[in-house]
Amino acid sequence: MIIEQPAVYLRWLYPKAYWRMDRRERSVYLTFDDGPIPEATPFILQTLRNYDVKATFFVVGDNVRKYPELYQQIIDEGHQVGNHTYNHISGFRHTLRGYSKNVEKANTYIHSHYMRPPHGWMRLSQYAWLSRKYKVVMWDLVTRDYSKWMTAEDIVNNVKRYARNGSIITFHDSLKSIDKLRTALPESIRWLKEQGYEFKIFK
Repeated sequence: MIIEQPAVYLRWLYPKAYWRMDRRERSVYLTFDDGPIPEATPFILQTLRNYDVKATFFVVGDNVRKYPELYQQIIDEGHQVGNHTYNHISGFRHTLRGYSKNVEKANTYIHSHYMRPPHGWMRLSQYAWLSRKYKVVMWDLVTRDYSKWMTAEDIVNNVKRYARNGSIITFHDSLKSIDKLRTALPESIRWLKEQGYEFKIFK
């Protein structure tokens, strides 16, 4: 089974979500989940700055509460932000009421109309509610930088193998990924630029 790209049935379950952008354009959309945290976010921001690239950060509300200066730095540097719930909760473990309250609590700190559900899963009732209030953003390529079985080289190879026109590429702003990202993120950006990809954020 291909883990790096989402199964077709998921795209059918959440048809209004953004999975892949315009496949006619030589462009990609870098996204980072789970931050901001002081152990990872500053390096990611510095790398993006070095390569003059803008990205979208799907942030956890409680992390924004704890590290407001980091969150403000993301915004001040021209990046986009999206809601990733307040506590990185799974939709399947919560009722619609509990899930929606958690998302709305996060948005009192984040103030975004973009949302990505943790783990890429949610109940259909939650998806229906989210779709009325938010633009739900999924992905076309998840690098699996969070996996203890993956090396930095593996992550770069995933980008090289699966990136395509309009890909929404997911990295992680997290303790699990940062050691690998120190090598994999700049190498991935360099390779994407060499292939002629433009880096975009959502509109």
